[in-house]
Amino acid sequence: MVFTKVREIICEKFAVDEDQVTMDTSFKEDLNADSLDMVEIVMAIEEEFDIGEIDEDAVSGIDTVGDAVNFISNIL
Repeated sequence: MVFTKVREIICEKFAVDEDQVTMDTSFKEDLNADSLDMVEIVMAIEEEFDIGEIDEDAVSGIDTVGDAVNFISNIL
């Protein structure tokens, strides 16, 4: 469930097909995400999962979709 929701957010933000987003997809290398993109993704994730504000240090450790999914799963 977490992966599906994160994938939906990413597909909407980057206008990519779902089959292009896997747990190994890198935000920077595969999606060309910059720091503003990452802020927007984090905000969308915070809202979608109602988890409050994610610490900036935690965000810096999120490089792949799998990192994001694992981070969220540990919070829920």
